[in-house]
Amino acid sequence: MSTTTRRSIIGATLAPAFLQGQRRGSSKPNVLFIMDDQHRGDCIHAAGNRAIQTPNMDRIGNEGVRFSRAYSTTPTCTPARSALLTGLAPWNHGMLHMVNMGLRYPFTKPQAMRDAGYYTMGIGKMHYNPQRALHGFHQVILDESGRVNHHEFRSDYRAWFSSQAPHLNPDATGVGFNDYPAKAYVLPENLHPTHWTAQTAVNFLNGYNRPEPFFLKVSFARPHSPYDPPQRFMDKYKDADIPHASVGKWAARYAPRSGPKDDIWHGDMGAEQIRSSRQGYYGSISFIDEQIGRILETLERRGWLEETLIVFTSDHGDMTGDHNLWRKSYAYEASAHIPMAMRWPKGLVSTPRGQVVDKPVELRDIFPTFLDAAGAEPKRKLDGASLLKLARDPGSEWRDAIDLEHGVCYSVENNWNGFTDGKSKYIYHAFHGEEQLFDLQRDPGETTDLSSDRASEPALRRWRQRLVDHLEVRGEKWVKGGRLQTRQAIPTSPNFPAGGGATA
Repeated sequence: MSTTTRRSIIGATLAPAFLQGQRRGSSKPNVLFIMDDQHRGDCIHAAGNRAIQTPNMDRIGNEGVRFSRAYSTTPTCTPARSALLTGLAPWNHGMLHMVNMGLRYPFTKPQAMRDAGYYTMGIGKMHYNPQRALHGFHQVILDESGRVNHHEFRSDYRAWFSSQAPHLNPDATGVGFNDYPAKAYVLPENLHPTHWTAQTAVNFLNGYNRPEPFFLKVSFARPHSPYDPPQRFMDKYKDADIPHASVGKWAARYAPRSGPKDDIWHGDMGAEQIRSSRQGYYGSISFIDEQIGRILETLERRGWLEETLIVFTSDHGDMTGDHNLWRKSYAYEASAHIPMAMRWPKGLVSTPRGQVVDKPVELRDIFPTFLDAAGAEPKRKLDGASLLKLARDPGSEWRDAIDLEHGVCYSVENNWNGFTDGKSKYIYHAFHGEEQLFDLQRDPGETTDLSSDRASEPALRRWRQRLVDHLEVRGEKWVKGGRLQTRQAIPTSPNFPAGGGATA
């Protein structure tokens, strides 16, 4: 993409009048994939959280389907994005905890959509390494503000910011990435990366006049910390009845602060600080929601709403003080449970809109969903399945549970595998061999660990055996003599692509 083309997409604000309402000449639907970063699944108004206001995220599900038991199998940034990129389970895409995505997978979502006849565009946070790797996108316009290396790379957002406000510091708010405190954004709102990401998407849609359908990924870098929404969104939640943190007795070990800086991964910071952090977090989500509304309005203005499949989700959640934990990488609901909703174009699905599907779905299911919409067959076996199948028939055959896992993050003790069907959850902590069992229907906050409850022993055995069956193919370091083994984590499986940064 030329510098002139990139600037025209970033800098334009209004569509030429002759482009508005222009129809495409393709029978395939456009695909709009919207995601944000670190958005916990209970922070959606439609999911029952009355404190948070998310009308546009709700709309996608209300005019389509909301998946109430959606998960991120390996809930940190790059493993989750590997699942999105490949449609594979962790062992098969190979990234078992946070490593750089400087790799070349043989079959990726943007390349597959490109091969299916789509113009592929990525806007916002991709989290690739090198940052300008395309993985099949025709173009990417990037906000990688949390991974700035001024000597080697400057994101398009940072370059745009410099052109608009050369006298200002984009980090002037003073809250670091991964920090727990919240603070209102101190610069003009239009300079915020959340606004920029949406505006860039709006500009792309306003100016799009190619004959082929588009595959547009819009990836917001928030509500991942810094929790820095504009002041009006901080004010929106000033007096809101924000839920208190869930803290089980089992979480007492995490009460001491993990370090002196603000990027802690555990620590009981007190109810007042947790509420303040959540105020900023909730404000960040509502700011994103407002921007999603602008994107949907643009689709409607172009006459494309009923020609576009829309999927919204997040890469993983955020503990925000639950169980004295912060950030992500845990099996617990605040970290692993994510929002997911889909709105289909007219004619693609005949069942009524406004469904809520409670079968367990995962990020690996999004790639096959887009292939299904495009009428394309996967060139390789995928572990995910099309969500359109569930939209067409919520009672259709589907997996009854989803596997979860994560290697070391923050501490060698944070290394686990698990299973959940969205009703119960089993977690095996591999460093010590400890187990946890939760009844998510009676105890959605996971405050009561049932692993030592005699009445729950049959359920514990069933879930343990399921994990044994799942892991034994990996060898005796994982399962030996029919028993789960304690182990040190490995960062990648043998299926992880060897070497090479993706540049095409």
